[in-house]
Amino acid sequence: MSADHAAVSSGDGAALRSGQVAVAAGVNVETLRYYERRGLLAEPDRSPGGHRFYPAETVTVLRVIKAAQRLGFTLEEVADLLEVGRHRHRPARGSRARDAGLQARAQAKLVEVEERIVDLLTIRGNLRAALDAGCADLIACAGTDCCPIPFKTITTRPSIGGRSEEMS
Repeated sequence: MSADHAAVSSGDGAALRSGQVAVAAGVNVETLRYYERRGLLAEPDRSPGGHRFYPAETVTVLRVIKAAQRLGFTLEEVADLLEVGRHRHRPARGSRARDAGLQARAQAKLVEVEERIVDLLTIRGNLRAALDAGCADLIACAGTDCCPIPFKTITTRPSIGGRSEEMS
């Protein structure tokens, strides 16, 4: 172990350099630095030579960030979830206590995803109809009675509750 590494090693002895963290988490070093700038990751300790050293749990945090993004959360939403997690009282080990903040946010995200699925299904149906009809020009097609694309209704989104709303 180098002197630089020993100087910044955490209590359990596990400190990783930027490249090691990036490889272990499946991200690149620039992503790591970007997340630091955004406040998603704490600024790491530095060696006297200026090398960044991260605690081993940084790999887990990065994996959580990437997983949350895959679940549809924005980086801003991920930052908020991480902040809630840092400030809540942690349940006892083995406890199945739920974080109400995460539960509420996950429920809201699920509703958002379900609405997007409805939108995507509508888009798919309209695109298939346009392809089946052989539409070659949207303007020309829109002016005919046989156009399969419902231009008047396509700008409204049927909501999960049955009420339509204007799409923005």
